[in-house]
Amino acid sequence: MNENQKISFSTQNRLIIFGLILSTLLIMAIAIFAMINIQKNLNESYQNFGQVISKILAIESVDMTKNTSQGETFKILKTHSDSILKSHKDIVSIEFRDNDGNLIYKAQNVTRTSPKRPNISVSSPMINISDNTNLGAVTVGLSGSIVGKVSSTTRASILFVFVIVWLVFAFVILINTYLITRELRILHDGVKKISTGEFGYKIEGKDVSDEVQELFKAFNDMSTRLNIYEEQNIEQLTLERNKLEAVLMSIVNGVVVCDNNDTVVLINNHAKELLELEDDQLLNTNIQNYVDTEGEYCFTEKIEEYKKLSLEEKSSKPIIFNITIDGRILKSIISPMFSRNGDYVGYIIVLIDVTREIEMDQMKSQFISNVSHELRTPVTVLRSYIDTLYNYGDEFDTETQKEFIGTLNTEIIRLNSMVNDILDFSRLDSNAKIEKNENDISQLVDSCVSQVQVLLKEHNLKIETEKEENIPLLMFNYDSIARALTNYLSNAIKYAPQDSTIKVRLYKDLENNQIVVTVRDEGIGIAPEFQKKVFERFYRVENKTHSVKGTGLGLHLVKTTIEKHHFGHVFVNSQPNNGSTFGFTLPIDISQFESDEDNLI
Repeated sequence: MNENQKISFSTQNRLIIFGLILSTLLIMAIAIFAMINIQKNLNESYQNFGQVISKILAIESVDMTKNTSQGETFKILKTHSDSILKSHKDIVSIEFRDNDGNLIYKAQNVTRTSPKRPNISVSSPMINISDNTNLGAVTVGLSGSIVGKVSSTTRASILFVFVIVWLVFAFVILINTYLITRELRILHDGVKKISTGEFGYKIEGKDVSDEVQELFKAFNDMSTRLNIYEEQNIEQLTLERNKLEAVLMSIVNGVVVCDNNDTVVLINNHAKELLELEDDQLLNTNIQNYVDTEGEYCFTEKIEEYKKLSLEEKSSKPIIFNITIDGRILKSIISPMFSRNGDYVGYIIVLIDVTREIEMDQMKSQFISNVSHELRTPVTVLRSYIDTLYNYGDEFDTETQKEFIGTLNTEIIRLNSMVNDILDFSRLDSNAKIEKNENDISQLVDSCVSQVQVLLKEHNLKIETEKEENIPLLMFNYDSIARALTNYLSNAIKYAPQDSTIKVRLYKDLENNQIVVTVRDEGIGIAPEFQKKVFERFYRVENKTHSVKGTGLGLHLVKTTIEKHHFGHVFVNSQPNNGSTFGFTLPIDISQFESDEDNLI
């Protein structure tokens, strides 16, 4: 029982007790007033009774003593008085006095029950009717026992009636109170059900007054309306929550929603993937207890820093920091969360995988460093050789001059190649379409092989070409595909060991309706962990075996040319110390892909 119920019951008890006391006092007052009136009436009646006896006795005494002597009168009065005293126990004494007030005779009732002294004395004159003379007076003393008995009986009767009336009245009050409190208890139970959320609860209004029946009816109507409102409200809240969850679940970034106590109340699927969680592992737990792959509480410090900020600072300046999970770098943003009323209810942590962006920044920095170094070398060589020829060219013989000019030509070709790579990267990485014509891929392979013959002689290498017959004409940009194949061949020459063979193969993949071109070398190979990244821009495998300098754009340009602009596919198969095979595919029928590209544009 709660405090409110105790107070309610205490008030009801006090009201019941007060009602009973009030009713008792009222009935007692009525009873006392009745007893006083009855006692007064009894005394008056008893007084009249005594008066009648005394008058009768006076008349009888005058008649009996008429014309008698004094001795006979005394005797007659004595006999008559004694007989009266014996027949009336309530008469204590009888006195006869003459006209002068002298005592003629006095009779006293000597029974045990009679008091020695009368409580009431009544006198009546003895008058001779014949001559209307006053002969004396008779005084009758009454004990008042009849009045006492009648009073006792009356008091007992009144007390009995009082008790009966009081009990009936108390019973009525108790019954009435029970009925009222019963109705209140029923209503209280109903209100309690509503307060606990049991909307739709109805009160059975049997055996109650019409007013209470109307109250119960109003309560049931209210309960029904609340139930309808709750169902609509819950349905709306559920719909809104489902919408919110659907939006959060579809966001490409990770989202973790926490309340004021740092408890995770919602987390989308992408956040689970980024944080490497299983199902609802983090849900309903403290976000500060999460540890990264190094066993550090990666959120604790920043969340504590965030919680120290004022509400205005939280809204204007979110906390941004990075955490590392299994080699992935996650950019984390802590922002406040408000209700529709503007009340602060918690915060949201947005997780963004910036691993690729950071790697790209690092590769860009490396690319700029490489390009700067690569450009500095040919520019320095060109400047030195040109300056030497300009100042001392007349002193050199023809062979020396040719040697200088050959070096200058080599460096210019190298410089031109790097500049072309950068320009091609800018052009091919854009969304601009390149022009395609019907060309012979077999002839293109022969042309590219011929162009690198000079490099083969420098490295003492051989090229074997294997081409299937009846290769159909394809739609492609000749220069772009030639540059891609030349890049494959150049890389093979760079990494192939002396006196080895480079194999070029051209064949049809009828199952996939495409043409495949591969270039295989017998070089140092590429480790599996690097094979997925060799086609990324600015990426270069730098170690003691891969020491050839470059911009890191060549293979990325091949990938962009083949996949973005010709709808093919690039691939690499390699094993360390067992050579590498680089290849690309081109679709035989490109019209479908170009139609899809036009629709996208």
